[in-house]
Amino acid sequence: MNQVNPDSPISSSGLKPGASWASQRIEIAARHIESARNYTLTLLQDLSDEDWFWMPEPAVTHIAWQVGHLAFAEYGLVLFRQRGRLPEDADLMSGSFRKTFAKGTSPSSNRADYPEVGEIRNTFEAIHRQALHELAAMADTGLDDPLDPPHAAFASRFGALLFAADHEMLHAGQIGLLRRLMNKPPVR
Repeated sequence: MNQVNPDSPISSSGLKPGASWASQRIEIAARHIESARNYTLTLLQDLSDEDWFWMPEPAVTHIAWQVGHLAFAEYGLVLFRQRGRLPEDADLMSGSFRKTFAKGTSPSSNRADYPEVGEIRNTFEAIHRQALHELAAMADTGLDDPLDPPHAAFASRFGALLFAADHEMLHAGQIGLLRRLMNKPPVR
């Protein structure tokens, strides 16, 4: 997990001098989340809809599941774990989408088990937009509050924000591997 040193000269990184440490931590987390997303998007930009459902042998995963799972996880880590579920969250992600891509689900080789690529992409993008919007307005208090239920990778709201970027990079690595197995050129 990323560790942030409270004694580091963060003003040299372009963060707001004089801002509270808590608000700077939110900005640090937002930058990491945005950086991870930008990298993931470079991996997706030249893929066809068919590529999204291609699976290697043995069939272990595909890009559609990876991206849907990233949408689900970003919702959970950046929105739900920060402020709970809101009624308007149903507009971001349907219950069937959540059940298809939740933690503990396994990718299926049956394309009929999944929404269309456009719906997966739209959900992925909508949740990210909402996450960045809420991060920009997030109060700079309570970041060290423990979360219930706890998670093995983090104990606080701030930990959940940092883990969102780490988690996305983990899945970006899997997307990158799938690209290589498809004989796609590396993006970096």
